[in-house]
Amino acid sequence: MASKTQVKKYLAYWFQLGKKVIISNGVASLQPLNVIDGESYSKDFEECWQKILSPKSGECYLEGTEQTVAELLSPEWDISCCSRCEMPVPLKNLGMPAILCPCNDVLNWPNTELPAPREPVNSQNQLTKIRQRLLFNKESEFAD
Repeated sequence: MASKTQVKKYLAYWFQLGKKVIISNGVASLQPLNVIDGESYSKDFEECWQKILSPKSGECYLEGTEQTVAELLSPEWDISCCSRCEMPVPLKNLGMPAILCPCNDVLNWPNTELPAPREPVNSQNQLTKIRQRLLFNKESEFAD
């Protein structure tokens, strides 16, 4: 079963490639201008996420897919990596998998020359980890 966090990450990654979420049973679409704001998701993305989760929005699904967000949050679905582009894709636990990855209609994708979509990063935590690795390597050097 895909958690809300996994589905949120799935949508965030695809928003970064220009995909939209179709809401209100196909009547409207959502696409935040910015997905990441520093070390967290942007306010715009968080507002889209709340609209997607709202029962008032009806059926919501990622452009180019057939699975609704409600289905992805059911026990029948999980989020895995596409074997072609390594982006998160829905994978049915039982029965036949989804026919196409959402990357199917993204021109020039996968493109290893561009930065890949990502989650927000806590810069302070990352810098601390790098510092610890450097200190450990320095200590190992002197121990030899």
